[in-house]
Amino acid sequence: MEALRDDTYRKITSLMYDSIGLSFNDSKKSLVSSRLAPRIQRLGIDGFEDYLALIGGQADGGEFQMAIDLLTTNETYFFREPAHYDLLEQELARTKPRTLSVWSAASSFGDEAFTTAMLLADMAQQGRIGNDWRILGTDISDRVLRSASEAVYPEDRVRNVTPERLKRYCLRGDGASAGMVQIQDKLRARVSFGQLNLCQDIQGLGPFDVVFLRNVLIYFDAKTKSEVVDRVLTQLRPGGLFFIGTAEGRVPCSTALQTLAPGAFRKPAA
Repeated sequence: MEALRDDTYRKITSLMYDSIGLSFNDSKKSLVSSRLAPRIQRLGIDGFEDYLALIGGQADGGEFQMAIDLLTTNETYFFREPAHYDLLEQELARTKPRTLSVWSAASSFGDEAFTTAMLLADMAQQGRIGNDWRILGTDISDRVLRSASEAVYPEDRVRNVTPERLKRYCLRGDGASAGMVQIQDKLRARVSFGQLNLCQDIQGLGPFDVVFLRNVLIYFDAKTKSEVVDRVLTQLRPGGLFFIGTAEGRVPCSTALQTLAPGAFRKPAA
């Protein structure tokens, strides 16, 4: 297969930006090439130009969604950035909400949503919050959402989950499923997943008491980041908690936020 040409790369990235707001600068060319090349070979088409024609056409057979899946999937695991969960627990223990609605806005394979579910289930059982809580996980990738709904994970992904929580909330596989764990039904019943493009209208999705928007802003340019954050924050209740990845820097938005810790904020009460 010929190497990905600069002009073809720019056309592919322009298509992604115009369609779903994903932004790739020149330094990402090798990443885009390495993620798409195996798919092109599997399809048996000639190269990147033909693949661009396929995903840019009306009758793409779902291949555009496949390209999105390949270009947006990143590493994830349970209890990533644990300081955020410590802060969430402290805030909830202080306010003791009777009802609670949480949005994992870039949920990927569901690790974040089910991590949060473990924490909330523990707190509800201990009487530190009410038992009426729910979690919504959304993502633009259909493939990761299907995996999240199945709630089956390699053991390495739950390496930060305590043995007590593993026993309470996970089932270990055996035989052909050895090395895998499945989230128990009592947690899965509290978590739902759905496909969502953060660059489009999201009115009516909330309101939520807690929103996670972690490790997704890296895919957007400065203008789109600001638009996405402000759009997401319209679905967060006044006084609600907002989390982004600690490495993602300052929140690029016009909505007022109170900083609580790196990557953790509160939307001021009305």
